[in-house]
Amino acid sequence: MAVRADDTGFGGLILLQDPETFCYGVDAVLLADYCKASSSEVLLDLGSGNGAASLIAMGKYSPASVTGIEVQEAQVQLARESAKRNGLEDRLRFLHGDVKDIQKLAEASSFDAVLCNPPYGEAGRGPVSESSAAFIARHETTASLLDFVQAAAYALKPGGRFVIVHRPSRLPDIFEACRACGLEPKRMRLVLPRPGAAPNIVLVSASKGGGKELTVDPSLCVRGEDGAYSEELQRIYGRI
Repeated sequence: MAVRADDTGFGGLILLQDPETFCYGVDAVLLADYCKASSSEVLLDLGSGNGAASLIAMGKYSPASVTGIEVQEAQVQLARESAKRNGLEDRLRFLHGDVKDIQKLAEASSFDAVLCNPPYGEAGRGPVSESSAAFIARHETTASLLDFVQAAAYALKPGGRFVIVHRPSRLPDIFEACRACGLEPKRMRLVLPRPGAAPNIVLVSASKGGGKELTVDPSLCVRGEDGAYSEELQRIYGRI
C-alpha cells in the first residue's frame, strides 16, 4: 500500500490515501458542503471509504462527532489513521461493516444527519475496474442504493436529513427509494462540469418524515468558461 498524506485544505486536516486503490474527488467535497451541519450535530457517513467526506465535514462545520461505516477494511484502517493523525479519535470514528447490517453497527434514530457517497454503478453494469478496491467503491456489490437509503432511514432521528451525492441518471431511483423509506426529498442541486454541459453530479437532501415540497437549488459549475475552477467551487473548497 503506497499511502500518501494529503492536506485537505480544511482546517489543516490531513487525509491518508492510497492512490493505487482510490482517492477522493470533488464529489466528497460537495457532499460534505451540502450537509450544512451545525456544531451540536451527530453525523453518520455511509460508505465512508477512506474518510474523506467525514474529515472534510469535520473541517468545515466541526460537528459534535462523525461516524463512518465502510465495507472495505483497508479503507477503514486508513480513515482511522487519518483521525489519529489529526487528533480527532474522540470525535471521528470509523466502523468496518456493511450498511445492510446497520442495526448491528448503529443505534436507531440516533443521528441528526446521514451523509452518503454510494457506489454510482448499478450491480452488473459497467466494466470491471483493474483494482478490486476501486471497483467496490464505484459499483454496487454487497449493497444497493436502496440498502443505503434504508440504513439512513433507520439511523436518522425524526426530522433528520439524508444527504446523498450521485449521478443525475439515478434521480428516479433516489426519489423512489427515499419515499419508500419515509425520507422526503427536500432539496436538490445539479452540478455541471462547465457552463452549457450536461450535469454529471446531483446532490439531494431528504428529511425523515418531512412534508412534500422540493426546492431545486441553482446549478453549480465546477469550472468556468476559461477552464479554471469556478468562484463558487473555490469558496466551497475554502480557497477564497
